[in-house]
Amino acid sequence: MRIPVGLSTSSVLPGDCAETFRMSAELGYDGVEVMVWSERLTQDAQRLTALSQEHGQPVLAIHAPTLILTRSVFGLDPWDKIDRSIELAQAVGAPTVVIHPPFFWQTRYAKEFVRGIRWRENECGLALAVENMFTWRTRKARSSREFQAYSPTWDPVGQGYRSVTLDISHAATSGADALAMARALGPTLKHLHLTDGVPGPLDDHLLPGQGNQDCAGVLRHLQATGFQERGGNVVVEVSTRTMTPAQRREGLASALAFAREHLEGAGRTETVHVPAPTRKRYRTERS
Repeated sequence: MRIPVGLSTSSVLPGDCAETFRMSAELGYDGVEVMVWSERLTQDAQRLTALSQEHGQPVLAIHAPTLILTRSVFGLDPWDKIDRSIELAQAVGAPTVVIHPPFFWQTRYAKEFVRGIRWRENECGLALAVENMFTWRTRKARSSREFQAYSPTWDPVGQGYRSVTLDISHAATSGADALAMARALGPTLKHLHLTDGVPGPLDDHLLPGQGNQDCAGVLRHLQATGFQERGGNVVVEVSTRTMTPAQRREGLASALAFAREHLEGAGRTETVHVPAPTRKRYRTERS
């Protein structure tokens, strides 16, 4: 068996959830991660199951609506959001729920968070994989001001979580080394958001190979350290909003080829066609 490589519904925006399942099947991905948000289909277990069966694409993970942009999805109570996401994952057969840490203003929730996640993970039997985030930075040039938006912290290392999602773009934005973080997380690393990035105020989820993170090294590390045996999944989560449909398809095919080359192949990035970033800022950062 190989490590599954899935496609996140957020990678196809502004396309919808149904388009993600279709594209995932056409490009040869192994499944889909569903970001729960305002699109009703992403909240509907029966319709998600039908899409999964129609396209032969299992739901690999449910991403709980714990973002600012999904503030009212699944209600306003943060624990209700997580509990409903767990129920949705169980209904569609997904082994993982991806969860963002609390925002700093969610003080009571933050105090209970680590303990509450651990208890729920024991009860439900799923991996409740808390995702690494990043410090918020001003977008003004030459400014080094940072703001800690997450509590207890954006960094899951050493926080006592049993399951963690590593997002490579978030690591880049925070100025961290994704490979070093993967090593530090050890067997708690259960889920990977394969993407890329550069340090700075923007979290743009580049295609793997477009930023300055060692995406190849992270994938090789997973292959060598039992990621598959502990039920881990790799999910491509990239931003294609500014791409044409043809560019989006090319980019998502490239990301899948990149993953397979470093999980199953000879590990030669030069054999994978990585499209140039569509935005000039990243072409400059990369050079």
